[in-house]
Amino acid sequence: MDLRKIKKLIDLLEESNLAEIEIKEGEESVRLARVTSTSHVVAAPQVHAVQAAPQAMPMTSPVQAATGAAPKAVSDLPDGDVVRSPMVGTFYASPAPDKPPFVSVGQAVKAGETLGIIEAMKMFNPIEAEVSGTVLKIMIESGQPVEFDQPLFVIG
Repeated sequence: MDLRKIKKLIDLLEESNLAEIEIKEGEESVRLARVTSTSHVVAAPQVHAVQAAPQAMPMTSPVQAATGAAPKAVSDLPDGDVVRSPMVGTFYASPAPDKPPFVSVGQAVKAGETLGIIEAMKMFNPIEAEVSGTVLKIMIESGQPVEFDQPLFVIG
């Protein structure tokens, strides 16, 4: 398992109210648990030996697994500040299906204003604008799965 993934998991654990996280990828697993209430985290990677080498399967992202397609290329981003997903989950553009979206293209937003929400583990997490400006592009549709660090909005 990549050390960068473990560091990201540690950051997610520190930001949440969870006491413990265990992630398994194939034969590798990582378990993170809080040591004290001061948000110290311990990482204990565990690698298990494999007797017979299984046939290698291509690694897919959550978006690829859910949609069967690769995520859209991000090379078509307009100039501006890119708001990226802080977690893996499902993106929603509005607070409820019968409500209007939080923002639309061309709308002026202020820093701290809610742009959308991401549902992860039955918790709804607001995605807020980091800067004030105008929404230049919305990179994802409501109800679609998102990956960590995936571009969601461009604010100019």
